Amino acid sequence: MTIAIVGGGMGGLTLARVLHVNGIESVVYERDSSRTARDQGSMLDIHSGQRALREAGLLEEFFAIARGEGQDMRLLEPDGTLLHQEDTPDDAPLLRPEVDRADLRALLLDSLPGGTVRWGHAFASAGDGVLRFADGSSARYDLLVGADGAQSRVRPLLTDARPEHIGKNVVEIGIPDIDRTHPDLAAMVGRGTYWVVGKGKSLAAQRNGDGRVRIGVSFTNTPEDWFATSGIPFDDPAAARARLIELLPGWDPRITALIAACDDHVVPRPMTTLPVGLTWPSRPDVTLLGDAAHLMPAVGEGANMALLDGAALGLALAAHPDDFPAAVREYEREMFERAGAAAKMSAQMHELMMSPDAARKLQAFFQPN
Repeated sequence: MTIAIVGGGMGGLTLARVLHVNGIESVVYERDSSRTARDQGSMLDIHSGQRALREAGLLEEFFAIARGEGQDMRLLEPDGTLLHQEDTPDDAPLLRPEVDRADLRALLLDSLPGGTVRWGHAFASAGDGVLRFADGSSARYDLLVGADGAQSRVRPLLTDARPEHIGKNVVEIGIPDIDRTHPDLAAMVGRGTYWVVGKGKSLAAQRNGDGRVRIGVSFTNTPEDWFATSGIPFDDPAAARARLIELLPGWDPRITALIAACDDHVVPRPMTTLPVGLTWPSRPDVTLLGDAAHLMPAVGEGANMALLDGAALGLALAAHPDDFPAAVREYEREMFERAGAAAKMSAQMHELMMSPDAARKLQAFFQPN
């Protein structure tokens, strides 16, 4: 029985690892040409997903690469008023540690037998037990798992649902080697996340383990085509940084100095989600996990759900090795309920962020008493 996993992200690799731990082979087909073909993105806040890493036999290895100090957080208003600060003691338990996405992906990749991941295989179509790739090659499968992210090309085999814009657009920028190049800004950001929230605009700066601070400047209540009318010249990084600062009038110069210090990485990211509580009629030969199944607002749940999806499907297949349809039904029942609840909570947090007094509401959220 051949299990084909399309997508070598967190969920797909966790599924392959849990299957391997339970003596079941699988193949991961990844469109990237190699594990280093592209930047893997920022930090991940791993909390509930630790259960999945335990099932994968990788929890101790995860703790070795996790950054407990990444749990630190500073919440400010645009005028520089500090609303909330959390400093993590060095001996604090790793309940919600941050980890570099690239480091976690490398841990999962290194835990798999050689040849499990087939690089350079871009999904083209599938049907009748045959998986076809963009280069004209093909492979057979008994179970096809779409773990190919927000723009999943496997998803249409199960549902007509498509990601929809949620009124938020983010510009991704960053400062490399901040401790050496801008020690004053490094001290201001701290060891974890530095979050400035205004009316319809926010800035989140997050320290990564490689010394880079990744920054997302968000504009809420904006349409899907907002980047085309924003006046941000993405083909001119210096001018783009200047325009971003113009779009934050009245913000404390110490905060906008973070933007001025960034390098030439300036990337527009429109934010989309799938409908909350998305389900589909179960099929015996195809299922989905991670963002392919339940893309939700980026508030710290997506990666955890993907890890849990991979572990849950792997354990279901291990419990029913001769009955893939039963395993898929069992997995989907649990996943729909768990991910649906997480998506609902994420949507509520997104609505909070869209409100005019988001900063004070977040302060109350983090300081409930």
